[in-house]
Amino acid sequence: MRLRFKPWAIPELEENELVYFDPKENKGKWREVFGNDNPIHLDIGAGRGKFTNVMAENNPDINYVAIEFDAKAFVYAGRKFEESGLANIRGIKDIAQKLGEFFEEDEVDKIYVNFSNPWPKRSQHKRRLTHPNFLKIYKSILKNGGEIEQKTDNREFFEASIKYYEKMGFEIVEETTDLKREDKSDNIVTEYEAKWRNMGIPICYAKIKNVK
Repeated sequence: MRLRFKPWAIPELEENELVYFDPKENKGKWREVFGNDNPIHLDIGAGRGKFTNVMAENNPDINYVAIEFDAKAFVYAGRKFEESGLANIRGIKDIAQKLGEFFEEDEVDKIYVNFSNPWPKRSQHKRRLTHPNFLKIYKSILKNGGEIEQKTDNREFFEASIKYYEKMGFEIVEETTDLKREDKSDNIVTEYEAKWRNMGIPICYAKIKNVK
């Protein structure tokens, strides 16, 4: 889904007190940002923010941080966050490669990677959000025993991701190439998931545990 250029998106995000640009000053201090010691869950590639917003609403005792580089999509997430009035949600407008600059080692309890770009060409594989280059960062900022949850409609990308996790020393806790709605009672259906399900495309899902 390609969004048109919106020259007002970045200025609007800059005015949003719940969205940060390059928040290096928050590294190691996210519990101060939220004002509590609740677990921190990170949604990478949050897009329009539906998943993050619903998760924050359903789980008030968990702090959620959404990161997205595309301002055209993320501006709508920022609006959702403001309109919700939730105290346990924040956003970062930046790239996932910089997560190690924004979070201290062992600061994050869980990471979500939902329907990220599969980058199918071999020359593009290093851009995948589950590539070992990214997993090195996740392994550092995740606590020992912390989790990654991944969903995708792309079978090849999913199978490659499983190999990436194993290569980097993560433990595969759950794995399926056909996630049924009833399989996960807490499943939040994103815009992309709804689209693929309506087209009859199976959803791949994995839960991964960080082992240090």
